Amino acid sequence: MACSRTCSRILGLSLGTTALFAAGANMALLFPNWDATYLLRGLVGTHAMLGSGLWGGGLMVLTAAILISLMGWRCGCFSKSRPCRSMLTSLLSSGLALLGALICFITSGVALKDGPFCMFDVSFFNQTQAWKYGYPFKDLRNRNYLHDRSLWNSVCLEPSKAVVWHVSFFSILLCIGLLQILLVAIHFINSFLGLFCSLCEE
Repeated sequence: MACSRTCSRILGLSLGTTALFAAGANMALLFPNWDATYLLRGLVGTHAMLGSGLWGGGLMVLTAAILISLMGWRCGCFSKSRPCRSMLTSLLSSGLALLGALICFITSGVALKDGPFCMFDVSFFNQTQAWKYGYPFKDLRNRNYLHDRSLWNSVCLEPSKAVVWHVSFFSILLCIGLLQILLVAIHFINSFLGLFCSLCEE
């Protein structure tokens, strides 16, 4: 049982740390090249504005991490809680963390598939000479921008290094989401083992 509580403390701390990193990565996506001008002008992509790293992989996971840590340290109302009550709280906190992590993971995957929101030259795709903001890689049929790095600096004109910024931070969010899902799975197993051991002790 003590081992299960120690594991909960470590998992709570780990989930809390990943939540803070997710929030930080999403914040960076709102300020391309650390420039607030794009956000103020409404020129930030939909995926970044959804803020899945802030409220999904961030706030939801952080709330669950605090609950998991409190159960591990037996603080407050968890100091003398019965095994079934602890298990219910554990399942609810795990469910909350899992939902937040999945939202962050899926949104990041879609964002990487669609590519960055940037100003591009329409003539790159047809004969009309014009510049506009949009998702130039979203409907690119024959080439995948993630594999063809020659497109990274030739398509997006503004913000500078838009593709690098987009790919870097959404890849970080994708990895964080995956790590959070793994940590939640470990917590599920730990909770069931803790319940089983506490029932055996009784």
